Amino acid sequence: MAVRRNINYITKDFNEFRNSLVAYSQTYFPSTYTDFTPSSPGMMFMEQAAYVGDVLSFYMDNQVQENFLQYARQEDNLFDLAYMYGYKPQVTGLSSVPLDFYQQIPSKLSGSVYIPDYDYSLYVESNTVATTNDGSTNAFTIDNPIDFSVSSSLDPTTISIASLSGGNPQYFLLKKTRKAFSGTIVSQQFSIGTPSDFTTLILEDTNIAGILDVVDSDGNVWYEVDYLGQDLIYDSIRNTNVNSPNTYEDSDTPFILKTKQVQNRFATRFLTNKQLQLQFGAGNPENTTEEVIPNPFNVGLGLPFDQNKLTTAYSPTNFIFTNTYGTPPANTTLTIRYYKGGGVQSNVLSNSITNVNSSTIRFNNGGLNSSTAQFVIDSVAINNEVAASGGSGGDTIEQIRQNSISNFSTQLRNVTADDYLVRSLSMPSKFGKVSKAFVQKPQADSANTTLDLYVLTEDPSNNLITASDSLKTNLKTYLNQYRMIGDVISIKDAFVINFSINFEIITYPNFNSNQVLQRCIVALRDKFDMNRWQINQPIIIPDLYVMLDALEGVQTVKNVILTNIAGTTKGYSEWAYDMNGANQNGTIFPSLDPSIFEIKYPNTDIKGSVVNL
Repeated sequence: MAVRRNINYITKDFNEFRNSLVAYSQTYFPSTYTDFTPSSPGMMFMEQAAYVGDVLSFYMDNQVQENFLQYARQEDNLFDLAYMYGYKPQVTGLSSVPLDFYQQIPSKLSGSVYIPDYDYSLYVESNTVATTNDGSTNAFTIDNPIDFSVSSSLDPTTISIASLSGGNPQYFLLKKTRKAFSGTIVSQQFSIGTPSDFTTLILEDTNIAGILDVVDSDGNVWYEVDYLGQDLIYDSIRNTNVNSPNTYEDSDTPFILKTKQVQNRFATRFLTNKQLQLQFGAGNPENTTEEVIPNPFNVGLGLPFDQNKLTTAYSPTNFIFTNTYGTPPANTTLTIRYYKGGGVQSNVLSNSITNVNSSTIRFNNGGLNSSTAQFVIDSVAINNEVAASGGSGGDTIEQIRQNSISNFSTQLRNVTADDYLVRSLSMPSKFGKVSKAFVQKPQADSANTTLDLYVLTEDPSNNLITASDSLKTNLKTYLNQYRMIGDVISIKDAFVINFSINFEIITYPNFNSNQVLQRCIVALRDKFDMNRWQINQPIIIPDLYVMLDALEGVQTVKNVILTNIAGTTKGYSEWAYDMNGANQNGTIFPSLDPSIFEIKYPNTDIKGSVVNL
């Protein structure tokens, strides 16, 4: 008769395996083997078995652990898990830096005033490369062109006198600033013959920051999408009188955001060896359009006619799908341009980026005086007043983990009011810069899906102004890609309430009163810096007293008076506001309609005086 053996299945490590083997032998073979001393041959074999069990247990635990994003430690597995969560790990991080571009331009007489002769204005093409003066291989690329003949609120031109002749300006100095990214643009070509489903291409470099563009030999552009089933992208066109005749005069919006349905598309992912893979679709390249087909067989309507599918699980998410996922390239050559570089070494010091590729700089106009034109070209200079920052070696293991979780939680959709707020502020500036935003539910509307989004932008002097129609149109288009299907978003103008400050202080006798007064004015300027203020933020007057009283040399703060200033003729907001009436127990509350307090001209609107006891 067979004897039933009790086996311990919960042992995990070496000691537990060994003790279980000893207990097993003592229980079921009490007279067969009795020497369990550490040096005995039997214990040697038991410990060897325990060793094997411990190693196998470790690898099994490790393999199970590596299947969960929260516990995985191996980079290869984290890459795969990240893609399951919809996040693309980055293998290199590009540094960024504002670059100042300068050119000299001759003057010309306009009436009785000398002005810049913009016939000699230069055009710096996008993707212009600048390099450092330290002999390193670091290179920086601007992604937006520079047109010195145009000045707008988002792209202002600073003008100063470069030289004089007979007391009059001979040359002016023009300055524009562009953000540059570390790295160079590299091209790689692939020859494609017969089309195949889901064609994959792998770029040879391993420090790629992203794809710039993909163009085939026929000039067709291929568009990058998040996933192949995405056929709608958001494209930008220049805001000109041709592309947008109704809004092109809005200087704060250089680009118009448009939706575009694309058939030529691809998706990317980084492989575990840090190479970038491009994957194309599986459709018929002869078709000019792509249909999104609601297929009833995917959700069970065909069950009576197909008995084999009775046990198949059907998901409503499969009801809508594309039959092509985009078309594959065929009988062509693809030219892929991408950014290569970055890393920690690209965080270069200030005043180190001074060389520029002059071959990408040209005049806007022809028929110019050759010697003057050459002087203008030779006058081009660049510099970075601040150090480059942001360069990194790519996502760390913990960054991949946390970014994947965060990406999955948002899933490219706006759910809360804060989601809309963050998305509004993160819209690319080329479509118009939203400087301030505030979201609230309309008081007269009980529907949870209705929200009012109040926005403001800035003029070239960083003063708050209402957003143009084109900016709000772009913002609406931009938010549509994240909006829940039932959400209704109304984009409105917030109100700007301008005010001045007058204060009185008493200083200590042993302090210079003028220095103390200036110290107070600087503190108030910093306090009311618009970067620190948001729509519907109240002003707490006691905090001002405490702040001023804590400054060195201030003995007592006697008065702090805030007064509303309104009137467009003086450059202020047109909106008047009773700040005294809005003062409740030392706190000045904004209006019921979302508004923001602003000191528009801090040099003149903050005044103080030193008084006696």
